[in-house]
Amino acid sequence: MTTHRDFGILLGLAYQSFVDQLRAHLARRGFADLGPAYGYVLRAVASESMNQRDLAQRLGITAQGAGKVIREMLKSGYLRRDADVQDARAVRLSLGPRGRELLSAARRFHKRYEDQLTKDLGTSAAALRTALSHIANRAGGDADRRLRSM
Repeated sequence: MTTHRDFGILLGLAYQSFVDQLRAHLARRGFADLGPAYGYVLRAVASESMNQRDLAQRLGITAQGAGKVIREMLKSGYLRRDADVQDARAVRLSLGPRGRELLSAARRFHKRYEDQLTKDLGTSAAALRTALSHIANRAGGDADRRLRSM
């Protein structure tokens, strides 16, 4: 007998399953030291170089919280600090070599995961992507900018 689950519960369970599989995949590739916000930070910094304050605002966390994550990621080589060409007193964050490797490995996993869903579900996978995009964009604004560490 199949238990009927609330829609929100299904979304949460699906997300958690995806994250668990992604983390296991990355750990097997040498990325076992990931904090919960690392993926969000990497995606944000990969899209544009930014300072700590900008990153905190983008993720919806405090500057102190961003500072803690940044220090951890700098120490592990996921991020690096670069001089700001417009303000010699400021620094900008960019991906470090290990951050580029991690982001590349994560993106490959995302692609294979979606390809497997397409194989398993056929055109339903495209419908699922459309539905998830609709849900993410329903609140308006830039959905990617609303991503927060969880």
